Amino acid sequence: MSQDKQPISTEERDKFAQKVRAWLKRNMPSKPDFRLPLTFMEIDNQAQFDYLCDWQCRVYEAGYLGMSWPAEYGGGGLPQVYQDIVTREMARLQAPFMINAIGLSWAGPTILKLGTEAQKKRYIKKILSAEEIWCQGFSEPENGSDLGNAQTRAVRDGDSYVINGSKIWTSQAEYAAHMILIARTDPEAPNKYAGLSFFLAPMDTPGIEIRRIRKMTGEYGFAQTFFDDARIPADTLVGEEGQGWNVAMAVLAFERGAALGQAGGNIMSVITSRDLVETARKSLRDGRPALEDVRIREQLVQFMIEERCLRLGRQRGRDQRLLTPGREFAPMLLGKLQGSEYMRRMAAFAVSMQGGQAPLYVDDPMALDGGVWQRQHMNSYSATIGGGTSEIQRNIIGERLLGLGKG
Repeated sequence: MSQDKQPISTEERDKFAQKVRAWLKRNMPSKPDFRLPLTFMEIDNQAQFDYLCDWQCRVYEAGYLGMSWPAEYGGGGLPQVYQDIVTREMARLQAPFMINAIGLSWAGPTILKLGTEAQKKRYIKKILSAEEIWCQGFSEPENGSDLGNAQTRAVRDGDSYVINGSKIWTSQAEYAAHMILIARTDPEAPNKYAGLSFFLAPMDTPGIEIRRIRKMTGEYGFAQTFFDDARIPADTLVGEEGQGWNVAMAVLAFERGAALGQAGGNIMSVITSRDLVETARKSLRDGRPALEDVRIREQLVQFMIEERCLRLGRQRGRDQRLLTPGREFAPMLLGKLQGSEYMRRMAAFAVSMQGGQAPLYVDDPMALDGGVWQRQHMNSYSATIGGGTSEIQRNIIGERLLGLGKG
């Protein structure tokens, strides 16, 4: 990824931000006549998919995505600060999110870091343009969060690997061209981590079956993926055979925000404390706006303070001068834990604040703001699970940052 070779003046940053803001205001698509998903994990139908793919492609063609990725693979080759400005302006104007989240934030950075030259040339540009969507094949039905115990098998056969097994929670699997896949190539390895390998599996391979999973929100987006003698090319292997655990840890570092190098762009709908304040204006308690309740106002201020702290923490995590050597990942890792739990608590508070309207969902004409907070509340739990549960994040922080022993 491109590094900032020289400081960029405040004047230049402001000028670029104004340019981006103007472009977004001119080019953001109008709201469709169908409901949009809140994150890439709720893509429910082809209309949503096409709308979001078109938007990501438009952003990329304007030069506002992958700005810090190497130019020779389709990126912009610019200092990271420019992409940070674009991403911030997208969030500020509540632009639609980038649909290819797994490609932009997990698969792409991993390929750039550990992939072959051929893999970089083959995949990176189409990740940015949304020509090829990616999904993730890590979790398995019988192994929960224990990624090291993955049992999906990959057996070398000439120029191919034959895959058998099953993966679950494969978001966007039905739309994906490729899957980042962890599979067991050596069941006799001395430990469970040594027998794993990492692949960039093409999803149009015969023997791959996708079964959609309906969420409690009523939406789809998750799926279970089955492999029945699915034969994938051997050159989709990343790193050496048996090194899959190390590659998977690199992916999780990007997913958790513990490593930088993502392509940019907001990857979910941005709901902030400002939206919470507006909900407090509309919600009624004893016939009066909830915002007039001193206890509500006190809680709103606490959410605003916490949101500001999270934003400053993200900024701190990007400034190498402020990071403790050997613990550079700490601010982003903390941000993943705190940010996901913050959104869950904020959504729960927004629902409870609505009083008698709290139980009303998206299809009810009396639901406040179309039931967006109810939907957000149910969806918010996925962020506290994906990339490692909040419990796992706390263990990592305790062991690696605080020096506590294993529980």
